[in-house]
Amino acid sequence: MTEISLATHPLVRNRDAQAVLVALNAAKADCARLVGGCVRDAVLGKLAHDIDIATQLEPEAVMAALKAAGIKVVPTGLAHGTVTAIPAGKPVEVTTLRRDVATDGRYAEVVFTGDWLADAQRRDLTMNALYCDAQGRVFDPVGTGIDDAKAGHVCFVGDAEIRVTEDYLRILRFFRFHAFYGKGVPDPVALAACTKHREGMAKLSVERVWMEVKRLLAAPDPRTVLAAMAETGVLATILPEATDLKALHYLVEIETSLFLDPEPLQRLMALLPRDPTRVAGLVSRLKLSSAEGERLLAWASDQTGIQSYLSAREVRRALYWMGTALYLDRVRLAWAHDPEPRRTSQWRAMIALSSGFVAPRFPVTGEQVLAAGARPGPAVGNILRELERWWVENDFTEDEMGLVERLKALVQALG
Repeated sequence: MTEISLATHPLVRNRDAQAVLVALNAAKADCARLVGGCVRDAVLGKLAHDIDIATQLEPEAVMAALKAAGIKVVPTGLAHGTVTAIPAGKPVEVTTLRRDVATDGRYAEVVFTGDWLADAQRRDLTMNALYCDAQGRVFDPVGTGIDDAKAGHVCFVGDAEIRVTEDYLRILRFFRFHAFYGKGVPDPVALAACTKHREGMAKLSVERVWMEVKRLLAAPDPRTVLAAMAETGVLATILPEATDLKALHYLVEIETSLFLDPEPLQRLMALLPRDPTRVAGLVSRLKLSSAEGERLLAWASDQTGIQSYLSAREVRRALYWMGTALYLDRVRLAWAHDPEPRRTSQWRAMIALSSGFVAPRFPVTGEQVLAAGARPGPAVGNILRELERWWVENDFTEDEMGLVERLKALVQALG
């Protein structure tokens, strides 16, 4: 078994982590250890984002120990042994060691234990079943977690089928973790278990499914994993609308060439047909947030003609009516569907033209329309809309006389 020390890593030196570890270990010697993702990332030389601690103390004893040390505590999930410690800085989640006594593919009934191995054996992936004490000593109860993490071997703890059927969300977690940490092809044993039990994901809440999909789509390069999900039928089970991965392939290349951070929603667009009805169905089925749903539907419904050969004037017109966010969604996705190398510079130029664009203010008001002789009522709005279209078509003309003459003509025709 590989041995490793994290004594000099920022995770172990973190004041919040140390404060909680010291408080718990004061109640019982060596009863608390850092656990899971924060340890995995530290083993890989990465900085940890969230800090989790596992302990042999039961929840009431955890809260008593923290309060005795002057640390605020919130009982966030007592039934599953979890409390949140709030030291001087970032919150730290503390969970009592557990083992499962019953599972239904979605929830688990647990009992508390003092056995580190039993706690490790109920975790999903070997690389997540790592523990680290206050001195930086790393413990690997299942025996392969450190080596698997370093090798990029994403695999389940113990029997893959058992792990999957305990909680079907682990199918999506397997693919997500491979997208972020895996090297080479996905583990065949894990793939077989995910394939066999993919229909079990129907038991999951759609919110949990979307959360995992969104996280997966945020991976630096999820293409290999999504291809594996498609081949195993997992992708069709959760995203039946995603029938073509080609656009996503090219979108990732575009992101890389432009040094862009991954945008999960934009990547989801690449997987979907630009069909408002089908997109609306997905938004409803997965219960996306209002902001997410509005962005997807705006992209699916927009009728602006987006081509690689738009002139600078046409680009300014599109940006004015669409706004920069929708414009970039449409342009990047149109480019992803048009991987012709000779048009690359044109697409790049269209994206560059959006940088720093500030929509000019339409210089005519309703009061001015009335002053020009229009009748109060709906006619004023109609005239303003027609005049604004004319103004935009003329590249936001600053010709005041031309605007006045056009306004007069519209008042005669519509007002």
